[in-house]
Amino acid sequence: MRELDVLYQDDYLIAVNKPSGLLVHRSLIDKHETEFALQTVRDQIGQYVYPVHRLDRPTSGVLIMALSSDIARKICLSIEQRLVKKQYLALCRGYIPEKGEIDYPLVEQLDKLADKDASKTPEAKSAFTAYERVASSEIPVEINRYPSSRFSLVRLYPREGRKHQIRRHLAHLRHPIIYDVNYGDNKYNRYFKNQNSEARLALHAERMIIPHPVTNANLDIRCKLDISYQQMLKTAHINFSEEVTL
Repeated sequence: MRELDVLYQDDYLIAVNKPSGLLVHRSLIDKHETEFALQTVRDQIGQYVYPVHRLDRPTSGVLIMALSSDIARKICLSIEQRLVKKQYLALCRGYIPEKGEIDYPLVEQLDKLADKDASKTPEAKSAFTAYERVASSEIPVEINRYPSSRFSLVRLYPREGRKHQIRRHLAHLRHPIIYDVNYGDNKYNRYFKNQNSEARLALHAERMIIPHPVTNANLDIRCKLDISYQQMLKTAHINFSEEVTL
């Protein structure tokens, strides 16, 4: 079992870099999987860990876990009170505006097994994501129906944590994330897979700022892009320096 890169650790919590493709915890809909971030970190540090937030399986980046149930409760409360700031990077199709806000309520998408006891007619819940374009490119390749193809690298700041919020919001703007098999453009996904067999969802949780559950001082936890994401940026001819601002 692979070890995960530790981004931050003290007596109360640990933050790791979750690779794309790794589940955070066991799931009824992925019974065949044998590796999970929670169990990996538990075995790695020899201590039980508690989840406080989630990342989609194909999303990489900052994943925080508490080292006690009391600390987990405090961190979850900070998230509920919107004291935690999250920052993501997404490579998407087309030229997205330089800056904008997506205020688009989302209906919770239910899993047949995991959410079998939930309401079958959920109401749309508020979902707000601010964004800014940090780079763009155009390559002389016909991927869909145009003689050239355009891309944007976008930094996003979701206010809530709805399921697939960023993925669905960018798809709503008609700028879906590259290699998003649920909401993306199949022709673009196929092109990137043909260029790089390691292509994955181009969504990365690059930064979290969280009040420490004991000292209350802000923790600024950052996570660099992995090689597979960097390769996708090269395929899109995107030049990007990992200087992170918030």
